Amino acid sequence: FVKINKNTEKMRKTIILFSLLFALAACSTNKVGVETVIISSDNLHCDDTCLVFTPNTPAKFEKTPTLFLLHGWSGCYKNWSDKYDLQEISDRTGFRIITPDGFYNSWYVNSTDPNGMQYRKFWDEELWPLMKGKYELDPEYTFITGLSMGGHGAMNLYLDHPENYRSAGSMSGVLNINATNLIDKWVSKVLGEYTPENTRYNEESAVYRLQEYVDTYPMALEKVLIVSCGYEDFYAVCTKEFADKCEELKIPHVEHLSKATHSWKYWGYALEEHLSHFTKILNEANLGF
Repeated sequence: FVKINKNTEKMRKTIILFSLLFALAACSTNKVGVETVIISSDNLHCDDTCLVFTPNTPAKFEKTPTLFLLHGWSGCYKNWSDKYDLQEISDRTGFRIITPDGFYNSWYVNSTDPNGMQYRKFWDEELWPLMKGKYELDPEYTFITGLSMGGHGAMNLYLDHPENYRSAGSMSGVLNINATNLIDKWVSKVLGEYTPENTRYNEESAVYRLQEYVDTYPMALEKVLIVSCGYEDFYAVCTKEFADKCEELKIPHVEHLSKATHSWKYWGYALEEHLSHFTKILNEANLGF
C-alpha cells in the first residue's frame, strides 16, 4: 500500500510516501493486484483509503483513462470490489478504476459542523491533487460516476470542477437530495436540520446546479453526462428530473431506464453500461446524436 501523510502547513507540497506494490502471480495471468492508497486527511480528521486498479493488458488508448467510482450510503471503499472483480474489468476495458472511501454517511459534502468531515475540501485539496500527480491524470481521459449516494457525489464533484473530467455519470443517483427518505435521521447530520430556511439541501442537489453549470462553464453544451436507474427504483424520479432539466437546458446526456430495483445486480450492469459510454466518448464514437 501507499500511505500519504500531509503536513498541515505545507498542504499539497509535503507528501510522505511509503510504497509497497502487491504482486499477485498467477500461472495464466499477468495480474499485479490492487494498489491501496491511504491519505491522512486534515479535512476529514481521519484517513481515507482508496483502492486503485490499473490495467495489466496492452494499452487500448493513447493514455490510460481513469474512472473514479463512488459507493453508496452506508458503504465504504471496498464495496465495489467486494461485489465485482474490478481488476478484471480494468484489464478488459483499459480503464484505471479508483474507489475512494465516501464513508457511511458523508454524502460527499462539507459538513455544516466545522468539526465534521469536509469531504469536498478533502477531494479538492488532498485527494484530487494527489491522484492527479501520482497517476498523471489528463482531464480528457478522466471520468467519475457512482451509485445512489455516490451518484449524488459523483455528479456534484463533477459540477464543482467540470474542467477536471471528460464526463460524469450517476447510477440510481440521489440527484435531488430532497427526495431521499434518509433526510431526518442521516442527511441532517451533515447538512443540518431540514427546514425551509436551510438552503444547503438545494445547493447540494445536482439537478438545481445545472443552470449555473450552463451559465458559467463554456463546455457545458458539449460534454455528455450519463444517468441511469431502474424504473422500479425509488430514485428513478431523481434521474428523470435530472434528465428533463438537461433536456431543457440542452445539455448533452444519455438517460437509461430499465426494469430494475435499487440493487447490486443493477449496479454491476450499470457500471458496464457507463464504461461502454465513456469508451465511446473517448473514441468520439456514435452515441446516437
